[in-house]
Formats: sequence, structure tokens, C-alpha cells
Amino acid sequence: MTHPFEIELEATLPADPEQVWEAIATGPGIDSWFMGRNEVEPHVGGTAAMDTGGHREQAVVTAYEPGKRFASRTPTAEDGRFMAFEYLLEGRDGGSTVLRVVHSGMLGDDWQDEYDALRSGWPFHLNTLREYLAHFPGRIAEPVFGVVAGTGRSAPQIRSLLTAALSLPGLIAVGDTANGGPEGLPVVDGEVVWADEERFGLRTADALYTFHHGSGVAVMFHHLFGPGAAAAESAWQRWLSAVLA
Repeated sequence: MTHPFEIELEATLPADPEQVWEAIATGPGIDSWFMGRNEVEPHVGGTAAMDTGGHREQAVVTAYEPGKRFASRTPTAEDGRFMAFEYLLEGRDGGSTVLRVVHSGMLGDDWQDEYDALRSGWPFHLNTLREYLAHFPGRIAEPVFGVVAGTGRSAPQIRSLLTAALSLPGLIAVGDTANGGPEGLPVVDGEVVWADEERFGLRTADALYTFHHGSGVAVMFHHLFGPGAAAAESAWQRWLSAVLA
């Protein structure tokens, strides 16, 4: 049985509408703050696609008004499930932009858990977008994805292992300083810019690092702006596998 849902959020971003548009309506822009590797065909009826570790999801662009409105919708599954995304941009004095996000659709039998995960995740993603626009304007990131599942560990145990590997306190807070990461890559020597029970984010001089975790699973979506970033994904996957071994 399907259940309708709608999540609506608003954020004031430190960039003009044109900069925000590049971040939310182009593949390289989305790569720089959201999840996976993305492609967007810039017209109504075009494809908006996301690839995470070889898993590809596609949607159809349903609105394309540069600097104002971007929307997409996934195909309807056999059981009636689908998701729709709408971004509305409004420029403000001083070069900022108010971004309104509407995420709606139909969820499946586990709709409450799905809804809770979506609802808690969006504030985090919008904060990552804000960090990107504030600290890496005009730059394009290399996205890095990594996952370890089926560890048999609880969510608190996974959190503890991740924070210890990054020299962070067990109860991390915004402003804490990290130090760690895979051998052969630049040291993650930045600060915590987001922390809640299910995820945390770090910012360094040349990257945004995000870690998500639950019972038995940990996922990374990183955004690397420095040289040599293209070769980093395999190193980060090895690091995560070793931390949670």
C-alpha cells in the first residue's frame, strides 16, 4: 500500500540565483554537494540521473526555468511509488537567494521509516549546499562514494569507530576538529559543520566530507575540490572497510 508524502523546506543561501541554479540544476553542480554522480539534460522532458556505486536512478525534468524553478519526477513503479522534486529560487538584496525545496510523492509499505529518513536528511543536505556555496563558489567537486553494509554493528558502535578514526570526540559537535583519513591522500584536518544522530559533515580547505550511518551500515558522500581527487574513491572505500572491519 502506498502513502502520499510532502516535505517542504526553505533556506537562505549566500549566493545569487544564477550560482544556486548551477548548483541544483546541473550535473557537476549537484556532484559538488549532494549525493553520487549526476547528469541533467537542460530542458523539460530531459533526463535527471544519479549514480551511486553503480546504482542508477533516473527522473524526468518537469520544469526548467533557469534561475527560478527546477523540477523532476521519477517514473511510477508498479506498486505506485514515485518521487518528485521541486526547487524554487528567489533572489534577495545583498546577493543572497531563498531556496524552497518541495519533495513529494508516494512511499511504500515502510513509509514511516522512509519519510523519517527523508525528513531528517534534507536539513543536512541544505547545510552542505550552503557550505559549498559559501566556501567553494564557482568550483566543481569530484564526488566520492563509499559504503559498508552488513557489519552486524549497532549505529552507535559505527559512529564511535568513525569518530575515533578521524580523531573526533565520541559526542561530536559543530566546531570540533578532525584529523585522519586514508593513507596517501590529503589529511582530513577540518572542522565539523554538521552533526546529528545519523550523520555528520566536515569541511577542510579543499573538500566537504559527509558520513551517514545506521544499524549495520555506513555510507560516505564526499566532495573533493583539490588535485588528485579522481583517484580518491578506492582509497576511501578501503579506509571505510578497514575502520568497520
